[in-house]
Amino acid sequence: MMSRLNQTVVTEFILQGFSEHPSLRLFLTGCFLSLYVMALMGNILIIALVTFSTGLHSPMYFFLCNLATMDIICTSSVLPKALVGLLSEENTISFKGCMAQLFFLVWSLSSELLLLTVMAYDRYVAICFPLHYSSRMSPQLCGALAMGVWSICALNASINTGLMTRLSFCGPKVITHFFCEIPPLLLLSCSPTYVNSIMTLIADVFYGGINFVLTLLSYGCIIASILRMRSAEGKRKAFSTCSSHLIVVSVYYSSVFCAYVSPASSYSPERSKVTSVLYSFLSPTLNPLIYTLRNKDVKLAIGRLLPSFSH
Repeated sequence: MMSRLNQTVVTEFILQGFSEHPSLRLFLTGCFLSLYVMALMGNILIIALVTFSTGLHSPMYFFLCNLATMDIICTSSVLPKALVGLLSEENTISFKGCMAQLFFLVWSLSSELLLLTVMAYDRYVAICFPLHYSSRMSPQLCGALAMGVWSICALNASINTGLMTRLSFCGPKVITHFFCEIPPLLLLSCSPTYVNSIMTLIADVFYGGINFVLTLLSYGCIIASILRMRSAEGKRKAFSTCSSHLIVVSVYYSSVFCAYVSPASSYSPERSKVTSVLYSFLSPTLNPLIYTLRNKDVKLAIGRLLPSFSH
């Protein structure tokens, strides 16, 4: 009973944030605020376009709408607290608040990785089996895939967050990051973290490894199919439908691999902060731009939804 009581010694954590660089506070505040506003506006615009434009009622845009929702959850779970930390002398977060932030962050990040694989499969079917695309990617299947992504990743987030709440935190309480993340939290625990490390490794292998391989396989088949096309116009059109997704996948996976696919013992606070900015701030901001600037259908939908935009 006494050991259980000792687990409640730390009731709040201190987020180190960027306090070691006080001269950059004003600059970082302006950058982060701008990124947050752009991410919110861009992803809300994507959701509105897909919802109200009948020309965008297809599997690709349905999954893009889900991606935009995940981006909003990801940035909103991290950026507001990061901005508070930049504007205050000491940025504290309660234990429950930390666990809530961890849950929504893990949920959105794992959902995005899994959804990128689903989107790669969608492009594979569209390019390699164009005549069977409508029957294979039916609304029922798309809905089931989206529900599966959200549900599986919510279970993953619940397991990892639940295991974290069982740990004892009775020593230092400074998290060397600007949000609650698994590696720095494990380093603060004064109880065994073996089970947490195993579950984190399993999640890394599934989301970062297996999904990455499946995405590569999809695009390997797509590229092979495109190269077999005789028409130069057909090749160009096929590549244009995949290029946006490839850019998003490249940016996202590279930053997530740097941040997560490494043991907790080799955790580097500075490296983690930089890579975290890429996947939690920059990627959600760039995704709407990448998908809209390179897509004629989305541009036309924007013109119809916002008539002034076309002028």
